[in-house]
Amino acid sequence: MSALKQQLLQQCINYVQNKIDNAQQAILSAQQASNDDTKSSAGDKYETSREMMQQDTNRNMNQLSEASKLMVALNRINITGNALKAELGSLVITTNGSFFLSISAGALTVDKQTYIAVSPASPIGLLLKGQKQGNQFTLNGKIYLIEKVM
Repeated sequence: MSALKQQLLQQCINYVQNKIDNAQQAILSAQQASNDDTKSSAGDKYETSREMMQQDTNRNMNQLSEASKLMVALNRINITGNALKAELGSLVITTNGSFFLSISAGALTVDKQTYIAVSPASPIGLLLKGQKQGNQFTLNGKIYLIEKVM
């Protein structure tokens, strides 16, 4: 079972690494465009262009920072334990889906089976945390019965 959780964790790491790579590439592209942009006789147009590039860079820096925080959170996940209660790193199988308590990374597929990576701070993550096999909870009018916590 830890092999499954390892695969899910690796997919989350790949998801975040992709976000980091994209943000770094966008920052680099914006910096290169800024360096290549030469001041023309239309000073206002030049300043507007530079400001837009700066805003782009700032937005990408924020995305990079958020992705880096997600990577730190992933590095703290312990998938080796078999907790009786759902916690960070747990795989929770319910009647309405299988959830990996980690980060909000959406649907992950392992061996043609779909798992949803959810943050413990998300609405469903908050409801899953601390649940045991046999417990149930309701979210958006759906009843979720906990079949297994791994």
